[in-house]
Amino acid sequence: MLTIKRLSNEDAQELLAGAEKKSREIGVPMCIAVTDESGHLIAFSRMDGAKVTSISIAIDKAYTAACTRRGTHEYNQLAVPGKPSFGINTTNQGRFTIFGGGLPILIAGAAVGGIGCSTGTAEEDQIVAQAGVDHFLSKRGKE
Repeated sequence: MLTIKRLSNEDAQELLAGAEKKSREIGVPMCIAVTDESGHLIAFSRMDGAKVTSISIAIDKAYTAACTRRGTHEYNQLAVPGKPSFGINTTNQGRFTIFGGGLPILIAGAAVGGIGCSTGTAEEDQIVAQAGVDHFLSKRGKE
């Protein structure tokens, strides 16, 4: 039998709070998604002014990060023609995301979920996602 660590709704709200704070600081409203370790949505926020087209992108970034236990930005150069992961972005009904803004949530080395942010540039999305993770970990006490 497996014992699985999973984010709670309260954990997801902390991740959203940290990401929303950074989003306001940089002046780019975001769609922010938090998933469990299997990529299923726990919590979502569409800030006022965030792009409607970013809803599914944020969710898919969180899904990819949680399921692969890697940041979505790591796949960007791996998914180009001639590289080992070429075409991976067409898998999982097209949900697999290969640009920045999705990060896994790691606790004691185990992936317990993912966060995905979208509306800004890939770099802005990544900064906001990282702020969500950092806020969450600071509230837990670094593990």
